[in-house]
Amino acid sequence: MQTTLVKTVVFEGVGLHSGAPVRMALHPAPADHGIVFRRTDVSGVNPRIPALWDRVTPSKLCTLIENGDGVSVSTIEHIMAAIVGVGLHNALIEIDGPEVPILDGSAAPFVRGMRQAGLRALGGALRAIRVLKPVEVREGEAVARLEPAAALEIDFAIDFADAAIGKQEKRLKMANGAFVRELMDSRTFCRQADVDFMRANGLALGGTYENAVVVDGAKVLSPGGLRHEDEAVRHKMLDALGDLSLAGAPILGRYVGVRAGHAMTNRLLRALFADPSAWEWEACSPLQAHSLPGAGVCRPALAAV
Repeated sequence: MQTTLVKTVVFEGVGLHSGAPVRMALHPAPADHGIVFRRTDVSGVNPRIPALWDRVTPSKLCTLIENGDGVSVSTIEHIMAAIVGVGLHNALIEIDGPEVPILDGSAAPFVRGMRQAGLRALGGALRAIRVLKPVEVREGEAVARLEPAAALEIDFAIDFADAAIGKQEKRLKMANGAFVRELMDSRTFCRQADVDFMRANGLALGGTYENAVVVDGAKVLSPGGLRHEDEAVRHKMLDALGDLSLAGAPILGRYVGVRAGHAMTNRLLRALFADPSAWEWEACSPLQAHSLPGAGVCRPALAAV
């Protein structure tokens, strides 16, 4: 069964790159509505942007969606990961600016807000996208691949020169609340040199040492250090889940990422949908629905983070 929110939930903060204050409200929506953003600060043009893979446009360091009138919303990956992670399928997201609030740099505040608002079942049947054969995109040493699997799995590997990050790899079956227990509180990360460069180029104006993990060589500069020893790769998995959600339906398959980022995951979805023999629609049985990332999310899982 499809789901929506019981009531509206509001998030307020600043955009990571713009530094501008923003208010974002998630409202209940009917079955088959999907996830749709609506810019409340624009007029005279279409303010609605569906959260779908074919609305993604090139952007530095984040995922940005745009409609045919040029209205856009950026840095959507964390809220989209949270939406998948709690099992929400339909919502209207009203936002009064061009960028989703960064909050603490993870998906945890979004998850907690949506769980407090509550979810309810709708009448519409839930469909998933079954991966039938491997699909892969490459760029230098970076790889993103989807391959057949019974349910969604994520396998990610990163390799950074900074000793505070280094080589990290993690694999997860995204069922039984795994996102909430393992990934949702992992924050975005960067090097101090990257911060200096971005600030010089008008980016990361809303970034702080509290809403991002900032490293310099072997040092973690953010107060309190890491939430997990492998927080960096966990956050890359969080991003991947958010970007995969733009398929428009749950994915039944394994995602493998090696040094991959937002743009590569979108290229992977485009490659998948360009090959009709690589995927098919599948009605979710109760057993399959139980294996989706949002299934099994409960209060003990939330309290454990």
